[in-house]
Amino acid sequence: MSSEKHNTSEQSPQPDWKFDFDQQWKAAYQKSLDYFHQHKQQFSLSNISGIVGGGSLLLWLASGVYIIDQGNRGVVTRFGAYSETTTPGLNWHIPMPIEKVAVINVEQQRFIELGYRGNSRGSKPELIPQESLMLTTDENIVNVRLAVQYQIHNAGDYLFNVRDNEATLKQLTESVQRAVIGRNNMDYVLTEGRSDIVAQIKQDIQSGMDDYKAGITIASVNLQDAQPPEEVQGAFEDAIRAREDKQRLINEAEAYSNEIIPKARGAASRLLLEAEAYEAEKVAKATGETQRFEQLLTEYEKAPAITRKRLYLEAKEKLFSSTNKVIVEAGQSAPQLYMPLQNVVSHQPPESKPPVAETTTEAAEIKKNNDQHINSNALRPSRSKS
Repeated sequence: MSSEKHNTSEQSPQPDWKFDFDQQWKAAYQKSLDYFHQHKQQFSLSNISGIVGGGSLLLWLASGVYIIDQGNRGVVTRFGAYSETTTPGLNWHIPMPIEKVAVINVEQQRFIELGYRGNSRGSKPELIPQESLMLTTDENIVNVRLAVQYQIHNAGDYLFNVRDNEATLKQLTESVQRAVIGRNNMDYVLTEGRSDIVAQIKQDIQSGMDDYKAGITIASVNLQDAQPPEEVQGAFEDAIRAREDKQRLINEAEAYSNEIIPKARGAASRLLLEAEAYEAEKVAKATGETQRFEQLLTEYEKAPAITRKRLYLEAKEKLFSSTNKVIVEAGQSAPQLYMPLQNVVSHQPPESKPPVAETTTEAAEIKKNNDQHINSNALRPSRSKS
């Protein structure tokens, strides 16, 4: 029992935080009160008003400090009128209510859609018939969907020159689009004319916004889709397929023509060259034969017997060299020379043929005379010595 009392008496008392705080507060208050009594003349109403006014002025001036992020521009207005445009970084303006700052993002890509409204969830876009249906110059109706991408290049013009920039741009785009589509026929709009139409629409929209001084630059114009109305789409697809088949057949015919015509021209050129070569060969050969005959005639007139004998020996030499010969012994008599005439005819060198199927009358006569001359020499009897 005594031990329990001894342990209780040894425990330290818990600190009283409230009491300590009151003591410190009273000490600080007393020091402040003493300082006020000692420097009472410094705490006059004019001094206090000056301090408060100066602090308020500093705070008011400090409220004019602002930061412009990269890609933005600050448009400063003074009493509602345009004053200046500030660049990214730390800037200062006269605080409200004298000047205000509007921050404009000049690098953001903005879009407007004409003829449809896109869905962020990836589903099929909603069509707007009153915007998409347009009349072409051949009085046909097409369904056109257009998307325009733009950005701001002058923040001051964008805020002050046009009241509602997006609505103005949309109305201008629809007007330009209907004008451009109306100047072209349906086939051109739906097929090969898309790129030209998009370029013309972009140029006209930019020209109109520049006239308004809207501070907007048209980045791109995309023709999302151009189709005939649903009621005639099937017939139009059939017409497109027929046009494609026609173009395909034309291309195939042109390819075949480009393949055959050069071959025919090459063959014709080759035949002409062969004919010219054949003509030159025959003329040269005939000229040579004529010259040889004239020289032979000159020699014959000088010595007929000798020339005749020489021609006879040359003919025999030529004849014997191109045929098979058989020598038959006939007992005591001189050997007999046997030479088959059919071998003589069959071993004659072949004549060159012209490249064309039909020969002229002059060529036929020359060939006939040559054949008769050869046959006369071949059938002439042999005069070998016994």
